[in-house]
Amino acid sequence: MKKKYDIEVDCANCANLMEEAANKTPGIKSATVNFMALKMTVEFEEGSNPKAVMKDVLKECRKFEPDCEISF
Repeated sequence: MKKKYDIEVDCANCANLMEEAANKTPGIKSATVNFMALKMTVEFEEGSNPKAVMKDVLKECRKFEPDCEISF
């Protein structure tokens, strides 16, 4: 399943770090971040709970960008 999320991030480097963190999170098959559009596109692994996985993604992203947001 693929979903798009609105994100709030301050710089392109932080967006890249968010993408890397998302791709390392269990339950994510692939994730891409478009800094210009402030969107994250996520493909989830089969059987995963998107809301729970995105909470983990946000937790990981806030380790390097404490004020980032993901609307889910």
